Amino acid sequence: MPKHKWRTVKMSATQTQARSSTLVQRMKRISPLTIVVHLSVLLLVIMWTIPTFGLLVSSIRDKDQLAVSGWWTALSSSEQNLIARTNAPSTQVFENGVYILKGNIAPEGESVEVLAFGSSSQDPSAFEPGTTSTLRNGNTLNVETNGDYVFSSEKEFTGSRGKRIFYQAVEKPRWTLDNYREVLSSEGLGQSFINSLTVTIPATIIPILIAAFAAYALSWMQMPFRGLLLAVVIGLLVVPLQMSLIPLLRLYNEIAMYFGVGAKSYLGIWLAHTGFGLPLAIYLLRNYISNLPREIIESARVDGATDFDIFRRIVLPLSFPALASFAIFQFLWVWNDLLVATVFLGNGDEFLVLTGRLRELLGSRGGNWEILTASAFVTMIVPITVFFTLQRYLVRGLLAGSVK
Repeated sequence: MPKHKWRTVKMSATQTQARSSTLVQRMKRISPLTIVVHLSVLLLVIMWTIPTFGLLVSSIRDKDQLAVSGWWTALSSSEQNLIARTNAPSTQVFENGVYILKGNIAPEGESVEVLAFGSSSQDPSAFEPGTTSTLRNGNTLNVETNGDYVFSSEKEFTGSRGKRIFYQAVEKPRWTLDNYREVLSSEGLGQSFINSLTVTIPATIIPILIAAFAAYALSWMQMPFRGLLLAVVIGLLVVPLQMSLIPLLRLYNEIAMYFGVGAKSYLGIWLAHTGFGLPLAIYLLRNYISNLPREIIESARVDGATDFDIFRRIVLPLSFPALASFAIFQFLWVWNDLLVATVFLGNGDEFLVLTGRLRELLGSRGGNWEILTASAFVTMIVPITVFFTLQRYLVRGLLAGSVK
């Protein structure tokens, strides 16, 4: 081997050995607590992701499969106990002294592999495919492996619906978007979606604006009792929403009656969400704004800038991570809220928000799981979009002011 190639191979081996030793040293520096923290975070992510994935899978499954099996069985073929109906009695024919119904139990346009069939739901595997079984009323039933059946009776079949056939089959997963089509085309859903946006967007912007002014004043403006005001704000963080909701509603109704304003209006819920969100917003933004470089603020004041100019041109642009982080929390909380919306807007179709519409859908169609799962995922689309759009600012905003 030439000398220059031998040197190259030797240098590569030396570099690889050095990197391996460096990696081993880094692994030794990792404390057990760090490993536990990482594993805990991974576990929490998995615990939150699995139900969301299951909800998505259930929302695009066929409603018949969803009713008889869990979402974890939807990714592969599985053995299931199913029910089918024969053709209507009007299609029966009379042959060899008996009335016969013929057909196939597979859904239209699909195939089926029958493993067994029976005469009742308690024993759907009583007979093997291809055998002729005698039922309790004297009728006979034969079901082939491909789903073809022959139902015969000495008496004429009556009624408007076909007879039930219980069977076991290997069923392939069936996917559909009909659940979403039914949800998105349901009456009132579009109006409720607009109502939720009408409530959420102002209820997110208004507290941010107010809290930004308050946070700047508590951070950089000289005023009496500034520390006491900050302590009051922090104390309001522990006040439960449920304890203050009724007094706030009574106060709002009295003010609305005094000024002749309707009690059920968007203004009331905007003010309510603003009041409930302000303590966290002021605390979060104050921690961030108070840690901005003092030299920038003082230089602006030396140049003759007013507090409003400093706030508008310096503080707001530099505080975008904190503003975005609170916007995520406020938007998610208001969008998913049902209690405050029900109290201040009621259950009328004019002001009913999306969570209220989903609650009514749950009450009136509690057995239609395919509709409920699709509805729930529709309500999640907007919060998920907002979160992933602003999530890079979330940690920066939350950790602001925690480390000098």
